Amino acid sequence: MLEVLILILLCVSIIFGIENNTLNQVSSAAIDSCTKAIELVIYLAGSMAFWGGIMKIADKAGVTRKFEKIISPLTRLLFKEIEHNPKAKNAITMNIAANLFGLGNAATPLGITAVKELNKDNSPYRKRNIAMFVVLNTASIQLIPTTIGSMRLAHGAASPFDVTPSILITSLISAMTGCIMVYVLYMSKRKKI
Repeated sequence: MLEVLILILLCVSIIFGIENNTLNQVSSAAIDSCTKAIELVIYLAGSMAFWGGIMKIADKAGVTRKFEKIISPLTRLLFKEIEHNPKAKNAITMNIAANLFGLGNAATPLGITAVKELNKDNSPYRKRNIAMFVVLNTASIQLIPTTIGSMRLAHGAASPFDVTPSILITSLISAMTGCIMVYVLYMSKRKKI
């Protein structure tokens, strides 16, 4: 579907370029955009590699286990019978930590691992736990929006992290709303059974 949309946009751009006699500007903009996209990828890759390395060091140093103990009351509240699945609990904890630091790309493989581990669980709360995790992962509560800050810095923002309070507030509201909806929908489903 995305490739069709891109093809349509490309064709429309060429048609309007020919119609307005600005085809040279269209081709220059396309080449310039490709160059900027590659520069942005390299810029973001450095930031992601740095924070991904920090996450790996934190895991090997035992910081993530301490973080897991700190947030274990929250994980026990949100995820039913999660204590019986330590691999899933660890993956969820690492995913939450990566999201807190704004490392969405580092959080993705951890999220996939968490869902795989949750899916292996024989608990009657398996589907509910997966839904709750997807909500938390999607809301992505960020204390330090690293990726957005890096992108804003790359595009010349004077203070790239000045959006942090609004990102934190909106992600907290999204997470709370999503968790409440999972709880409500799960409870209504349990009552029907």
